[in-house]
Amino acid sequence: MKFHWFAEATYPHLPKDFPDMGISSWVTPPPTLADPLKLGEMYRMFIRLMQQADRDGFDGLAVNEHHQTPFACTPSPNLLAASLASTTENAAILIIGDSLALYNPPTRVAEEMAYMDCVSGGRLIAGFVFGTPMDSVFAYGTPPVELRDRFHEARKLIERAWREPEPFAFNGKYTKLRYVNIWPRPVQPKPPVWVPGSGSLETWDLVIDEDYCYGHLSFSGLHSARPLVQAYWDYCEQRGGNMNPHRMAFTQLICCAETDAEAEAKYYDAVRYFYRNNTLDPGFTSPPGYTSVRSAQEMAKRLTAPGGLSPEDRARAQKGEMSFWEYDEKGYIIAGTPERVRQRVRELATELRIGQLIACLHMGDLSEETAAMNTRLFGTQVIPHLRDLWADQPDNWTPVISQQRIAAAAAAKSARNLEPAQ
Repeated sequence: MKFHWFAEATYPHLPKDFPDMGISSWVTPPPTLADPLKLGEMYRMFIRLMQQADRDGFDGLAVNEHHQTPFACTPSPNLLAASLASTTENAAILIIGDSLALYNPPTRVAEEMAYMDCVSGGRLIAGFVFGTPMDSVFAYGTPPVELRDRFHEARKLIERAWREPEPFAFNGKYTKLRYVNIWPRPVQPKPPVWVPGSGSLETWDLVIDEDYCYGHLSFSGLHSARPLVQAYWDYCEQRGGNMNPHRMAFTQLICCAETDAEAEAKYYDAVRYFYRNNTLDPGFTSPPGYTSVRSAQEMAKRLTAPGGLSPEDRARAQKGEMSFWEYDEKGYIIAGTPERVRQRVRELATELRIGQLIACLHMGDLSEETAAMNTRLFGTQVIPHLRDLWADQPDNWTPVISQQRIAAAAAAKSARNLEPAQ
C-alpha cells in the first residue's frame, strides 16, 4: 500500500465568527480577510512539512488546485510542486491535479509537468481534474456544458505532446496550434495519470478505459464514501476494468498522537475549524450542464444508499457540532495512538479496496508543531506496519524511481536500527 502526504492549504486566520457571517468561503469571500504575509508563512510551513514527509518515508507529496477560496489557497499546484521537486529526494510529486479545461493552451501543462519530472528525476504523478463547479465555472467562467469536452481535448493533446518524437499540428475544437513541440520532455516514458472525481459515471468510464488511478477526494469520511466507492468497484467489475486496489486513491484526515487524550486535546479545534469554515453558497454547487442527467440520477441514489450518513449527521459535522470522537466514529477523521490509527486505516483500506491513501496530516488552523508530530508518527509508526496491504498487486500508478528510492531508504534505515550500539 502507498501513502501520500496532503493538506488543503486552508487559511488559518479567518475571524472566529466567519461561519456566522453568511459568507461563502468559495468564489466570493472578501479578499480583505487575508493577510498576504501570513499566507506566505503558511505556504512555507507546508513546504517544510512535505519535505519532512519525504524524509519520514511517505510515498508521495500531494498538491491540488482551487481558486478564490480560503479553504484551499492553491491556485497553481505546479508552483508548490516545483518547490518540492528540487528539495526532496524520494517521494513522488503528486499533482491532483491541474484543471485542464482552464489552461490555454493546454501545452502549458505538458511543459510544466515535464519540467517537474526532469527536476525530480522522474517522480511526477500527473493528476488531471475537471475542477469543482466553483473553480471551473464560477471563478474561471468556463461554460459548464463545454467543460468535459475541453478537458478531454486538453488531456489528449498533453499525452500526445509527451510521446510524439517530432513536431505536429493540432486542430482541436478549442485549441489550434500549428507547432506542438514541447521542451523539455518528461523523464518517464509515460507519467502515471490520476483523475480525481466525485462520482460521475463519465469519469468512471474514463479511468476504466485509460487505466488511470481514480481518486475519491472527499472529506466526509468512511460512512459517506462507502456507497460510492462500492458502486465504483461494482461498475468497474461490470465493465471488465482493472480491479487492482492501487487504482483507487482516497483522502482521509489523520490525527495521530501518543495517547487518545492527547489526540483530542491537540486536534479537536483544528478539525472544527476545517469543517466550520468550509461554507458554500448552494448556488455555486450544481450549474446546469456540469453533471449529466445519467450521473445526477446515479448520485441521487447513492445519497440514500444503506450505510451512508444521515443529512442530520452531515449538517452537524459541517457546523462543527460533533464531538471529537463522533468525528472519529463517523469516519471523518481517524484519530488516536499510532496503534489505533494503523488498525483503523487497515480496516478502511481493506473494506474499500484502497491501495493509495492520501493522508491529510494538517487541517484547518493546526499548528506546525502538531502537524510535524502527526507526520512523524504516521510516517514512522503507521506506514511501516501497513506495507503488507496489497503487496501482491503491482503498482503501476506510482513512479518506479520513487518506489525504488523509498524501498532503498527503508532498507537502509532498517539496517541502521539493527547495528549494535557502540
